[in-house]
Amino acid sequence: MRPRLGAVLWIAAVAAAPAQAAEEGGLLFPWINFGLLLAVLFYFTRKPIQAFFGDRRAAIRKELDEAAGLERRAHQRYAQWQRRLVDLERELAEIRAGAQQRAEAERASLLADARAAAERIRADAANAVEHELRRARAHLREEASQLAIELASGILRERVTDQDRDRLIDEFIERIARAPEARK
Repeated sequence: MRPRLGAVLWIAAVAAAPAQAAEEGGLLFPWINFGLLLAVLFYFTRKPIQAFFGDRRAAIRKELDEAAGLERRAHQRYAQWQRRLVDLERELAEIRAGAQQRAEAERASLLADARAAAERIRADAANAVEHELRRARAHLREEASQLAIELASGILRERVTDQDRDRLIDEFIERIARAPEARK
């Protein structure tokens, strides 16, 4: 490293001498001075500049590779989400179809239950009507028999005399007396 430092100092001293001559009016020395400055800069900065740009190129390449990897993963995830979306749409269609079937089955079940309930109500109503008819008929029979008894009683009161009553009582007693004999 020391030889290079010495070379730099020697070149700087050589470059300073023409700068003094340039003040006296010569144009050749400033150009030589400038050329030497460029040569020294090129000689000493070439490797660091090449290393910088090489490192920069490698960093850019690495970032491009990473970006390509990210893009590839993004495409894979996009495809995965597309598949999930298609699966989700299919699953939604299945759910809708299942819900439709369950709704139809529930509707049919409700209609069957309603029909059965209506039939039970009709049967109960028919039984209630039949019961009420029997009760009304029984009531009418009872009322008719009461009226017949009253009517017969009224007729008997008017037409039966004391002699008829005595005769009926005698016949009744005779019948009662014969009854134990007939049983033996």
